[in-house]
Amino acid sequence: MAKPRTLVGLDVHAAGVAAAVLDVETGELGAFSLPGDVVEVTEFCSVLPRPVRATYEAGPTGYALARELERRGVGCLVCAPGKIPRAPG
Repeated sequence: MAKPRTLVGLDVHAAGVAAAVLDVETGELGAFSLPGDVVEVTEFCSVLPRPVRATYEAGPTGYALARELERRGVGCLVCAPGKIPRAPG
């Protein structure tokens, strides 16, 4: 995969999605609130400067979002919550 131009971090919940977007070339950072609809989130990510790489934490919402992002040409990584490092204690 080519080096991403845009990085997207998603906090996915059934009621809504919080998105943090970083333009790697300019350093511009944006925060957005999106509805929980998979189609609206993928449309949002699809219009960002390409190549786009997105990630979110696996949860009860499933992998429909990841599959739709990949289908639209947006690379997506779903992280396992149990594999995220935590400080001791």
